[in-house]
Amino acid sequence: MGQENMGSVADLERTKVLHNGSKAQLTFSAEEFENRLAGLRSIMVRKDVDAVVLTSYQNIKYYSDFLFTQFGRSYALVVTQQDSVTVTANIDAGMPWRTSYGDNLVYTDWKRDNFYYALKEVLRRQGVDPRRLGVEDDTLSVILRERIQGAFDSAQLVDVSQDTMRQRMIKSAEEIELIKEGARIGDLGGEAIRDALREGMMEYEVSLIGTEAMVHEIARTFPGREVRDTWVWFQSGINTDGAHNWSTTRELRRGDILSLNCFPMTSGYYTALERTLFLGEPDKRSLELWNVNVEVHRRGLELIKPGAVCKDIAAELNEIYIQNGLLANRTFGYGHSFGVLSHYYGREAGLELREDVDTVLEPGMVVSMEPMITVPEGEPGAGGYREHDILVVGEEGAENITKFGFGPEHNIVR
Repeated sequence: MGQENMGSVADLERTKVLHNGSKAQLTFSAEEFENRLAGLRSIMVRKDVDAVVLTSYQNIKYYSDFLFTQFGRSYALVVTQQDSVTVTANIDAGMPWRTSYGDNLVYTDWKRDNFYYALKEVLRRQGVDPRRLGVEDDTLSVILRERIQGAFDSAQLVDVSQDTMRQRMIKSAEEIELIKEGARIGDLGGEAIRDALREGMMEYEVSLIGTEAMVHEIARTFPGREVRDTWVWFQSGINTDGAHNWSTTRELRRGDILSLNCFPMTSGYYTALERTLFLGEPDKRSLELWNVNVEVHRRGLELIKPGAVCKDIAAELNEIYIQNGLLANRTFGYGHSFGVLSHYYGREAGLELREDVDTVLEPGMVVSMEPMITVPEGEPGAGGYREHDILVVGEEGAENITKFGFGPEHNIVR
């Protein structure tokens, strides 16, 4: 429709193709994305679905390389046996097409149901009228699911979220190389923080130092890519009691327990470095608690290997805490899977080192060992004690890709 004929919003297009510029360098090779899509298409055959509509950050990123910015709008990746097409909002213009593997269809804001119209349009153009349509029930809101069902009223919606999660749990060689770079960059962030620590600094000031060091290294290592989402949680004193406590304006004081948590985000992939430190010499009870947690950490690193069962690792490590009267001070599981992950998307719950997970570790899995105990304020040694390393499971054992030292011999800042 020519620009001269558009007299009102009603005349504007509901969808458009915006191949603006040329395709950017993607995170992985075309072969990598084809292998991932082949795995998804095998899932589609097993589940007897004609197409899938993926709506989560993690799966859209995993299968297309596009990581959206939501701001209240919906995004999707529609995959059939023939094609894969991201469905994105007009506000992003040509960027989603440039930064994704596969094709793209843009929907506009001019009618409220244009997103659902675009989903139907993608399948109409491929000649697919789905009887069974794959969706992600683990992240799909009730309202969004109802509206997708309304758009495809004759189709049965079938959950594929657990199947795609299991596919993501086994990392390719390209993924493992990216994760190793992330671990290296996390170590650099930790070093920048440890070198900068001084009494009187505020937690957020320390966080900024670590974040800046990592962001600069990510930009240097991955030129031409999006630089986004890297962060640090630096905690002190009572603020160490939770693993996910955000940095505050609390000033560091001599004798404080500290928790360093660096999270470099390399193209949607999460890695982490977490360490207990003390600003000055810890008191006797604090040192005892720290050493118990380090003992658990060391043993946990030894237990991660192919053939090990997640729940068995947790049970053995529990025994060390029991012997020291600290089992009730545990705060979460002993570790989890890595990959397309962040604090707002992507957990692979099938691969966690917990008492209720019976997954067997396999080559290609990437897991953390991260024991933590918390002692409440007012008790001797109060605070949270946590260490965190990342391991890549191989054919014979596991490679620890975290190199930053842990324990009292490395992390008492004098």
